[in-house]
Amino acid sequence: QVQLVESGGRLVQNGGSLRLSCAASPRTSSNYAMGWFRQAPGKEREFVAAIRWIGTNTYYGDSVKGRFTISRHNANNTVYLQMNSLKPEDTAVYYCATGRAIMGIATVANYDYWGQGTQVTVSS
Repeated sequence: QVQLVESGGRLVQNGGSLRLSCAASPRTSSNYAMGWFRQAPGKEREFVAAIRWIGTNTYYGDSVKGRFTISRHNANNTVYLQMNSLKPEDTAVYYCATGRAIMGIATVANYDYWGQGTQVTVSS
């Protein structure tokens, strides 16, 4: 069983920045994807970003490209999401997830383990 613990969510002003962290215990296999998703009230869970423990590829949802950056620290089994130029529409619960995600790294169903989520609120 893999446990994922997110942290870093809080209230921030429009245009501000936040960094979210996700610690995995134990770390999943090297070819597993680590993804960030978000869910706003009344909306479906949305893909934000993903990265694997190996390689250099990163993946982003269209709504965050150019503003968010995903990175990892393998020694600490931690994945980060740096969020800049935040907008009120970024307000959501942000979830960390891991899975093989072979058939689609942006697909919710391809992730096996999920964290409890961390609330990000951007004030207008």
